[in-house]
Amino acid sequence: MAEKENCARVTRSMKRRAEAAKGQEQPATKKRVVLGELHIIQNAVVPANNKSSVVEPQVQKRGAKAKAKKALPEKKTETPTTPDIDSTSDDPQMCGPYARDIYDYLHKLEADPDRRPLPDYMTKVQRDITSNMRGILVDWLVEVAEEYKLLSDTLFLTVLYIDRYLSLKALDRKRLQLLGVSSMLIASKYEEISPPHVEQFCYITDNTYDKDQVLKMEADILKALKFNLGNPTIKTILRRFARVTQESYKDPNLQLEFLGYYLAELSLLEYECVKFLPSLVAASVTFLAGFMIRPKSHPWVRTC
Repeated sequence: MAEKENCARVTRSMKRRAEAAKGQEQPATKKRVVLGELHIIQNAVVPANNKSSVVEPQVQKRGAKAKAKKALPEKKTETPTTPDIDSTSDDPQMCGPYARDIYDYLHKLEADPDRRPLPDYMTKVQRDITSNMRGILVDWLVEVAEEYKLLSDTLFLTVLYIDRYLSLKALDRKRLQLLGVSSMLIASKYEEISPPHVEQFCYITDNTYDKDQVLKMEADILKALKFNLGNPTIKTILRRFARVTQESYKDPNLQLEFLGYYLAELSLLEYECVKFLPSLVAASVTFLAGFMIRPKSHPWVRTC
């Protein structure tokens, strides 16, 4: 009896093993999932032959997320923009629509090395002229400009021509005054409607130089400068700075404008200011004038 029971147990265990082996050889077929029910099955393992049934719902999920993102209001970061003061100008001479392009061009022009004097020409080029002599000459030219009622633009151009010429050629101190009146003659022809005659410049020098000498020096200056005469000066850029600084003022402050012009003319006397660009000097003058008039408020606005 015991042997029969053992045989029965062996046969039953063998049958179970056989059934388990058949189950491994024949994989259970999984039911195909409907597309509408895919959102419920999150971590379903799909065999290789059923991958195509899962790709489409993944695309749908991504599309739904993209639509949800688009539906949400996007937060825009506001970048601070400088106000366009040129478009609000009533002065037709300010050329509002073209002001930005004009001043961009002037900024490139002032940085041109061919139109800039050397910052140290007194030590590298000149041997008989000092910075003190230059300051005396400029101070005298201010009186000449007042005598003939010339524009301040003419004075600024005159000093620029003097510095550019002295950066190129060595000059004797006896001809320094001749260089000054000849440079002012060229600048007045460039800026003034009715410039003074050559005889008037000879008379202002107490006839130290005659007409031929002034005209010869004029030709020498034009050749040295290669006829590049249209340079932006401190006064050219200072007009724009004066307007920008007063954008927060209720009424235009003429005191600020005239104080800026006065400080700009003082910078002409200083040889140390030759190394700075006209726009940088104009900005410094505007800052100082604003601080002197309104010491409790910051003189530099965002537009500047």
